[in-house]
Amino acid sequence: MAHTLFKSGIVVTQDRGLGVLPCGDVLVDGDRIAAIGEHLSAPAAEIVDCSGHFVMPGLINAHMHTWQTALRSVAANWTLLEYFRHVHAGLATVFTPEDIHIATLAGALNQLDHGVTTLVDWAHNNPTPAHTDAGVTALKESGIRAAFFHGSPKPDPKPGEPHFSEVPHPRREIERLLKGALTDRTALVTLGIAILGPHYSTLEVSAHDFALAREFGLVASMHQGGGEAKTPGGWETLMQRGLVGPHINVVHGNNLTDAQLKAFVDLGVTFSVTPENEMAQGHGHPITGRLRALGTAPSLGVDLESAISGDMFSVARIALASQRALDNAAERGKSGGIPATSTIPAAEALDWITMRGAAMLGMTGRTGSLTPGKQADLAVMSLGPLAMWPVHDPVASVVTQGSGARVRDVMVAGAFRKKDGRLLRQDLPAIRTALARSGERILARLNVPSISRLVAVQ
Repeated sequence: MAHTLFKSGIVVTQDRGLGVLPCGDVLVDGDRIAAIGEHLSAPAAEIVDCSGHFVMPGLINAHMHTWQTALRSVAANWTLLEYFRHVHAGLATVFTPEDIHIATLAGALNQLDHGVTTLVDWAHNNPTPAHTDAGVTALKESGIRAAFFHGSPKPDPKPGEPHFSEVPHPRREIERLLKGALTDRTALVTLGIAILGPHYSTLEVSAHDFALAREFGLVASMHQGGGEAKTPGGWETLMQRGLVGPHINVVHGNNLTDAQLKAFVDLGVTFSVTPENEMAQGHGHPITGRLRALGTAPSLGVDLESAISGDMFSVARIALASQRALDNAAERGKSGGIPATSTIPAAEALDWITMRGAAMLGMTGRTGSLTPGKQADLAVMSLGPLAMWPVHDPVASVVTQGSGARVRDVMVAGAFRKKDGRLLRQDLPAIRTALARSGERILARLNVPSISRLVAVQ
């Protein structure tokens, strides 16, 4: 098996037992981390000089609609209601399987380029099996570790058709995927379910979908928020039926009551927050602090590249800053002054984009930290001549100064996906061209101008 030795880097392990090594080495044996320490030797290993670089766990993007990559910036000025109207009831309906494929491939590669090694692809534009297969194929082609959360489209119903809120998640598709493309639950690409939940579906549909996920041992993830609930009191009924537990993941959750949050936390429910998009589109304040008060914390996600950047370092900073702002405002309201100390250390924000994402996926034994025995999902980030130097607190430096643009190397399960500053792909110009053409065709639906055709692909 191939050996790779990352030498002399600032190793930020996210493993509480190992901490930070100011000048450390990481030895990879095959797809696993074999050892972490100082002055390691492996005579047959490929040596990767990491002096002047951080070596850290690959980031985990816990929520992204990757199928929207060709629509970058289109939703930048839309509220949530405009997004629903223009995307789900409009643009989503003209996507072909080829559009899904190129968007998912380009979006996954961009995540790798920015240091993300695990992507939760919340794929809710699957009107046909061909659309589904296109997304799964693209994730596999990218080389990223991914959880493909199979979802359903949300168009306005045609005459005689039921509203999407009345349609149970298709069992046949889950069975088909588990018997076919996603049968191996230890593979890089695995399956989850992106369901509607009680906020966006009837009680009968919610109960069906919750039970379906439990039956097949899959994470069931759902949006919670954005207007009035389709099923008021639905969560309480689902809890009474014993359908809520650790396999349930709530995205956003801004409008949940404190009592609901506590009940969910007690039952092991996980939460994924997308702070920038939640604040920009009108969801409300992220629930990060409310979860911390209950002894837990969220994973974080980009959500929409049609609205915001795909850089998870920025997502972590925004989550941290937004909650500090809420905490500071609460203290001023109580005492009239600024808090004496910060309420959240920067180190927690790095946990949100690493270990918390792994926990949500049930992958803490596989990824999320640099720990011997785990799979080798890691990123190497340059300090640069000035950008991140000097380093006084390595973890704080990663959180406050880190950037996907500074990521030099990315490895997933022991295989390089980016090396020496370049993705290991020869077809990036062709992917860019295909992505632009896809976006132009889709946006013609709204008569949205695009300059992509005027920009030379380098």
